[in-house]
Amino acid sequence: MNRIIQIVLVLLIFISCEQEDVRSPEITNENPDTANGIQEFIAAVDISSYPEIATANPTFYDLDGNQKDFLLLLKENGVNTVRLRLWVNPVNGHSGFNEVMPFSQTLKANGFKTWLTLHYSDTWADPGNQEVPVQWQHLDFTTLKDSLHSYTKKVVNEIQPDYIQIGNEINSGLLHPHGDIETNYSNFISLLQAGCSAVRENSNNCRIILHFAGIENSDWFFNQVNGIDYDIIGLSYYPIWHGKSLRNLKTKMQDLSTSFDKEVAIVETAYPFTLGWNDWTHNIVGLAEQLILPEYPATAEGQRKFIQQIKELTKEVEKGVGFCYWGGELIAWKGNEATDASPWENQALFDFSNTALPALSEFGNE
Repeated sequence: MNRIIQIVLVLLIFISCEQEDVRSPEITNENPDTANGIQEFIAAVDISSYPEIATANPTFYDLDGNQKDFLLLLKENGVNTVRLRLWVNPVNGHSGFNEVMPFSQTLKANGFKTWLTLHYSDTWADPGNQEVPVQWQHLDFTTLKDSLHSYTKKVVNEIQPDYIQIGNEINSGLLHPHGDIETNYSNFISLLQAGCSAVRENSNNCRIILHFAGIENSDWFFNQVNGIDYDIIGLSYYPIWHGKSLRNLKTKMQDLSTSFDKEVAIVETAYPFTLGWNDWTHNIVGLAEQLILPEYPATAEGQRKFIQQIKELTKEVEKGVGFCYWGGELIAWKGNEATDASPWENQALFDFSNTALPALSEFGNE
C-alpha cells in the first residue's frame, strides 16, 4: 500500500512540474519588435524643447480644431517614437538629464518609444561645434574616454531608451579637439567605441545610431566608422543645406545600406508650411530659393507632400527603417514679439494658432 502511495505522489509531482513549465515560459531580453524578424517602422518627432515650451501652457488643437493634449495629438496621428537631445550640464537645465529622464518616463507611459541623442556637450553639437562639456575639459584623453563611457552607461541604465545616438551630427568627430576625425582619427574611433560599448554592455535592446548631417561625403564617413559596432546609419536631410533632390537622397540611402549592410533612417528633416513669421525671432528658412519648387511650396499641402515623400522613399529603401521630423513642437511660444523664441515656427507641425497641420496625419498613413 505504501509503495502505491509513493508512486502516486511521484506522478503528482511530475504533473505539477510540467504545468509550471507551461505557465512560466523562459524569459528573454529579446526585443519584441525584432524577435520575429519584424521591426516597426519608426515614425518619430524630435520635440526636445517641449518641456520648456510647456511651461508657457500653450493650447494645442487637432486637425478639426478641437482642443487636445499635445502628446495625445502626436499619438493619435501615428507618431510612435519621440527623439530627445541630451546635454551634459546645460546652463538653464533644459535638455539636461534631470529634465530628459522624467520626460522620457512620461513618454513611455503614453506609449511612445524613446530615442536619445547624446551630444556629449553642454550645448549644441553639430559639424562645426563639438565642444567638450565644462566638467570634462581638463581631463586627459584616457580619463575623458572613461567619462564618456560612464556617462553613456548611466543614461542607458537609468533612462533605458529604445534608440540612442552616440554623438550628434558627428561629421567632424566629437569632443574636439580630442576626437577630431581629421586630426585625431584614432582618438575619435576610441571615443565612439567607448560609447557603443557602454550601450552593448548594459542593454540587449537599445539600438545604436551613428548620425551624419547630409548626404554628401556620407559614404566616406561611414567607411571611416566601418569597424564600429552599431545598428543604424542616420542621416540629416534639410533641402536648405543638403540639396533639393529627393531622388539623390533615396539613392544615397540605398547605396549606404547596401555598402555597409546596415539599416538606414532619416534622423532629422523638416519643411516649412509658410515663409511667414509668428514672432520676431529670425527664422532659419524664409526664402523661396530654399525650397524644392514647384513640387513642394511653402504651404500646408506642400509640407504634407514633403513628409509623405520622405516616408515613402524611406520605406522603398531595402533596409529603410524610419524617419524623424525635427522641431515639430517649435511654435512661437514666447509671444508674437519675442526675439529669443522660435526660429522654426514656420516649420513646426502646428500652424500659428497651434492647430495641427495636415503633415502630422502622414505619420500614421500607410
